[in-house]
Amino acid sequence: MKPGIAHFAALLFGLTSPLAAEQRPVVVELYTSQGCSSCPPADAILSELSGRSDVIALALHVDYWDYIGWTDEFGDPAHAKRQRAYASYAGRRSVYTPEMIVNGQTDIVGAKPMDLSKAIAEHKARAPRMTLEATRNGDTLTVKGSALGDAAVPMDVHLLRVIPEQQSKITRGENRGSTYEYTNIAHDLQNLGSWDGKSPLDMTVSVTGDASVVVLVQEADAGPIVAAARLD
Repeated sequence: MKPGIAHFAALLFGLTSPLAAEQRPVVVELYTSQGCSSCPPADAILSELSGRSDVIALALHVDYWDYIGWTDEFGDPAHAKRQRAYASYAGRRSVYTPEMIVNGQTDIVGAKPMDLSKAIAEHKARAPRMTLEATRNGDTLTVKGSALGDAAVPMDVHLLRVIPEQQSKITRGENRGSTYEYTNIAHDLQNLGSWDGKSPLDMTVSVTGDASVVVLVQEADAGPIVAAARLD
């Protein structure tokens, strides 16, 4: 990424709201790959974004570029499947990298900090659709919530873990010879189950290890994200 762009992104994403943002964060998912020459600028933007308390920034590395010479060490077929589900829901015929998806609804092609900032602001301005509380006691994670107003629709509850940062040296493929710092690397994506949105949400699941936990509640079949929480 050019220093000027990085500096611009840092300034842009440093402007956070003084409100209790962590209670209703906006989720930004970056679909990326170590084997994609266009992805490093988007990876850098996500790194800048990860410092905001009102955003949950997630890097979901895909595996479909592995064939061009470098196997992404963080790539997971589950991430590509999730990206394809988003595309299908929105009526798009293909997937690509880098792609950012904001709250499961707004997709942004490539590294466009101004478009991303605008999308985050728009989603922050929307009224909340549910309450969500995630707590962890040892190896037990409890997720509770309830729908607000007429937001009672079928939803899926997802769990994933996050590696805060890791440096990787790429020796083959389009990015060979480069070393990159990756941020908020998603792994162990799983669906905890469905929720009808009518009765109170109350789930308990076992989690182990020290990796951060992210809970996403979204409309069924890769619809908009309704609420999210992160526990570090």
